[in-house]
Amino acid sequence: MSQSNVEDSHQSELPRAPRAQPATSGARLRVIPGGGQRRQDEPLGSRDAVVRVLLEAGADLLLRRISSVRAEEIEGRVDRIMDLFDRVDAVPALMPVLRRQLDELEALMRETREVRRVRRG
Repeated sequence: MSQSNVEDSHQSELPRAPRAQPATSGARLRVIPGGGQRRQDEPLGSRDAVVRVLLEAGADLLLRRISSVRAEEIEGRVDRIMDLFDRVDAVPALMPVLRRQLDELEALMRETREVRRVRRG
């Protein structure tokens, strides 16, 4: 083999990344009970309900029932609401702000579900 062929063969080999080790401590995923049945227009009053909205939007995006722009808007609102849930625990006076954000997310989800129904025909 010529020197250039040897160099070429070494250049095409990439080092393997170390395998990630599973986390043994820290945050764990929590299973939300429900058996997989969809809840029709569930009122958003808990963290779990808000997370289900995010999961619904993710599934709709993957199935191309909603646009990426709409999915990003939902994700942004969910992030802000989850932050507000944490802040309300420390400052209960923020509850009206959280309630308003939850109402706005519910309105967005009603609109999203209607768009999805129209697309399905």
